[in-house]
Amino acid sequence: MMNFTIETKAAYDGACRKSIQQPEEFWEEIARQYLWRRPWTKTLEWNFDEPRVQWFLDGKVNITENCLDRHLSQKGNQTALIWEPNDPGEPFRRFTYLELHAHVCRMANVLKNMGVQKGDRICIYMPMIPELAFAVLACARIGAIHSVVFAGFSVNAVADRIQDAGCAFVITSDGLHRGAKQIPVKSVVDEALLTCPSVHKVLVVNRLNWPVDMKAGRDIWYHEAREEADDVCEPAEMDSEDPLFILYTSGSTGKPKGVVHTCGGYMVYAGYTFANVFQYRENEVYWCTADVGWVTGHSYILYGPLLNGAASLMFEGIPTFPDPGRFWQVIDKHRVNIFYTAPTAIRSLMASGLDHVLPYNLHSLRVLGSVGEPINEEAWHWYHTHVGKGKCPIVDTWWQTETGGILISALAGITESKPAHAGLPLPGIQPILVDSDGKELEGNNVEGHLCIRFPWPSILRTTWGDHERCRINYFATYKGLYFTGDGARRDENGLYRIIGRVDDVINVSGHRFGTAEIENAINQNKKVVESAVVGYPHEIKGQGIYAYVILADKTLAGGPMREEIIETVAEYIGRIAKPDKIQFVSGLPKTRSGKIMRRILRKVAEGEIQSLGDTTTLLDPLVVDEIIEGRL
Repeated sequence: MMNFTIETKAAYDGACRKSIQQPEEFWEEIARQYLWRRPWTKTLEWNFDEPRVQWFLDGKVNITENCLDRHLSQKGNQTALIWEPNDPGEPFRRFTYLELHAHVCRMANVLKNMGVQKGDRICIYMPMIPELAFAVLACARIGAIHSVVFAGFSVNAVADRIQDAGCAFVITSDGLHRGAKQIPVKSVVDEALLTCPSVHKVLVVNRLNWPVDMKAGRDIWYHEAREEADDVCEPAEMDSEDPLFILYTSGSTGKPKGVVHTCGGYMVYAGYTFANVFQYRENEVYWCTADVGWVTGHSYILYGPLLNGAASLMFEGIPTFPDPGRFWQVIDKHRVNIFYTAPTAIRSLMASGLDHVLPYNLHSLRVLGSVGEPINEEAWHWYHTHVGKGKCPIVDTWWQTETGGILISALAGITESKPAHAGLPLPGIQPILVDSDGKELEGNNVEGHLCIRFPWPSILRTTWGDHERCRINYFATYKGLYFTGDGARRDENGLYRIIGRVDDVINVSGHRFGTAEIENAINQNKKVVESAVVGYPHEIKGQGIYAYVILADKTLAGGPMREEIIETVAEYIGRIAKPDKIQFVSGLPKTRSGKIMRRILRKVAEGEIQSLGDTTTLLDPLVVDEIIEGRL
């Protein structure tokens, strides 16, 4: 464990003051507790105009030395990773720090034997199995840049990400278990690679013992390659600002963008936030239910816990298989102390009833967390009462793929936790609220656009291959500020409550999708003339996807066409982005210049048809009446 955990409210207040008055000294003290090959010569250079942010300049480091090697002498025989399989009848696996280190080194040597070199991009498209953790850490070990793609994305989505990053290698599996389903994975990669000439080699992990096509000269079985690989691999010396990983996230345009995080700053912030938000204690078992395909899995299944020498649980399954008591069964089975999940999962399990919760004692739990979207008050109270038994603090964490780690949250048991509020910023984070003109809204009881005025170590550095897109998306809206894209309210005590996106992004079960991205997918269907997509309140997912679709032939409107559109979205993005409601319309509300008025469509989807505002200036005001009449 490192010595930067804040253990009292007074210490929190002092850390906040220092982080504002002496930010570089504040972060230096934290960074010095990590193992550096060579110390940095300058702590920070930055401006938010280009933007250009660099932390710990000229420092040399390897994040896996800090996650693994430095724990071996004291914690070598302590648990690093627990893997719980999809099927509760299958044995779980436990890895000590010594064992995890050996597995990572062996995987790293397999990659080197395949020709992987420092700076190469590797696409990882895998289920939640131990080899996924080995693969991520092995890439970091040898200086390759990992790009993990959630193994639920479609062929087209995988191909787009491989092409954008210029990946030369792919790591995948034959298939995966997800609840009662077994899903092919290698075949998705095979089809994607038909349009990805940059890929030279594919490493395949055997999970299901399925027969798969293995292309001679390209495809390699991991279980065969590892037999010839040594379990000692020296970590590559990385510059603090070398890229560690690319992670694709949706924005307000149709094309996902590759957010880039770097070795030094990301390491410092991931370890610092894990220790403080969760108040991790020696020998506790910590469980984050996210998938490593999302940033939460990067920062709070792998890097954050391992940097702190923690025992991290990795779960292959889903919360409702074989029944909705699975989460609680796993907590009791492994005596989990800290549990971090999504509001979507909580709401889904609430709907299943208490009969699936009450059989479990859950007495090992000390801290509860939520991530991905704001947790509503009803779910907060259910979680607190029935899972935490009224004794566990809840940390409702707010952050983004682009931030690399948690920015606003209660520190468990230290700072105030209020239902539906993320809470106070972590020391080192300087949030402000601004109005639409960029004017700062001072004091409390104010509502505006959430921005950050000063960089933190794990802020994104760029978007892969397109720095201008990074500037426009995050730094051009308000001069001198990082714009989060979220609206927020600051209450009378200075606690932040996130109130949703202010751009064309929908947060579905904690996963962001640009409306343009989903519209582009729908419009690939040749029977569709045009579409418009908005978010609407969904009692389980937080936000659902509501699509308004114009067909070339109106007589096709109906159930079969809805299914066809859903399949089109699944093909181009993945089922995770399928619309919840599809309303067929003859037209869309547009201005005379042709701009779709999504504000009106959003109001209709939300059922707020009394507050549409003036529609007389639209090109065809009557289309609004028709849309209201046909509302689902």
